[in-house]
Amino acid sequence: MTDPFVVVGGDAAGMSGASKAKRDDPSRDVIVFERGEWVSYAACGMPYYVKGSVPELDDLVAVTPEEFREERDVDLRTNHEVVGVDTDAKSVTVARDGTTVEQRYGDLLIGTGASAIEPPFDGLDLEGVFTIHDMDEADAIERYVTERDPETAAVVGGGYVGVEMAEALDGRGIDVSMYEMLPRTLQPFGEETARTVEDHLRERGVDLHLETAVSDFAGDETVETIAYEDGDATATADADLVVVGVGVAPNVELAEDAGIELGPTGAIATDEYGRTFDASDGSVIESVYAAGDCAEVTNVVTGEPDHVPLALTANRAGRAIGSTVAGDPMRTGGTAGTAIVKAFDLGAARTGILDAERARSAGFEPVSVTIEAQTRPHYYPGATKLTVTLVADESTGRVLGASVVGKEGTKRIDTVATALSAELTVSELQNTDLAYAPPFSPVWDPILTAAKVLGGKLQTED
Repeated sequence: MTDPFVVVGGDAAGMSGASKAKRDDPSRDVIVFERGEWVSYAACGMPYYVKGSVPELDDLVAVTPEEFREERDVDLRTNHEVVGVDTDAKSVTVARDGTTVEQRYGDLLIGTGASAIEPPFDGLDLEGVFTIHDMDEADAIERYVTERDPETAAVVGGGYVGVEMAEALDGRGIDVSMYEMLPRTLQPFGEETARTVEDHLRERGVDLHLETAVSDFAGDETVETIAYEDGDATATADADLVVVGVGVAPNVELAEDAGIELGPTGAIATDEYGRTFDASDGSVIESVYAAGDCAEVTNVVTGEPDHVPLALTANRAGRAIGSTVAGDPMRTGGTAGTAIVKAFDLGAARTGILDAERARSAGFEPVSVTIEAQTRPHYYPGATKLTVTLVADESTGRVLGASVVGKEGTKRIDTVATALSAELTVSELQNTDLAYAPPFSPVWDPILTAAKVLGGKLQTED
């Protein structure tokens, strides 16, 4: 009898892999070990739970533990932590309630996810200081806001989480300040998009501090103030609540201790099927896979390993691995880093490579344009402005990346994401046959307009 398919981690990658493997091979035992209570939840929805747009925390759960066990026949064991992996013996050590047991596996999927980075600030342990990367943290913030009714909040970090939490806390009637140590928010989105979002944040009352390093939090058991650099001096501001959102780090300790190779990004190195490598000799470990926020994937633009902790990347890779271990090998797919974020009344989205320095280091010579276009014809009600930045390689014309920002139409980024996967040139993108009708788009969609303008620039520079 084949040993079971064992999955470590019960979120996107893990549960997608478990479900697919069981669906394709119902005779195979599938065991999932999850160290917490929550599985298969929408982490991206947590700021909207804090805001109140999502009424109940349970609403973020896509599939309940009971549904996995009873309807999908997956042996899901919550509150079980895998503390060791022996790739020679093909077994994992599982801890629960102070005891450990050994579980053999035929195939193993490591989906241990990532954890919020906690900077070395004094006062991180004060009551009212939070990160937000799992359901318990989201619940704790919502309860704190409801019970304590804070008047002021400090959001540390101007990335996706910071922008979304600024909106969420503002929606609860709290005065919000944001602190970002870099020159702009939403760093991967490019300068034009970031500047537009920053202007809008200020319009909505967010007190935005760019190029500002936070030093510590202070208070008597509960946070009261935040300290930050103000030129050569240190300034303080009131903060009844603090959310730290400065990024995440892949949870790789389990894999590293097992002698599994880490890649150049610091996440677990994988091949095109999600298989891992032996750190001692670089050989493929045929029966051990990794996926999700703990693992690397291939960037579709550069062809190099990348670490992009996003939901679709994790779900897709986990599902592919489930198919592979069930007997139908499937590639996990690459990433363009496609992302979209809501900032009050604006949407901002990005894909591919926008940073000129990164593009050059990958062997490209980037050329870019930024255009403004209407989302609908001028005569049709509801038209708004959409700003599009498009980047291409000067010598080949290949599309490298894009960002868009506006009040509607930001999902148009998917057109460029598709172009990146297909390695289209600007000319080929310009000739893409996109749908047109006045309620939805002008004849020349904003993406096509950007491609026309960039194509003209490339021809001029030839």
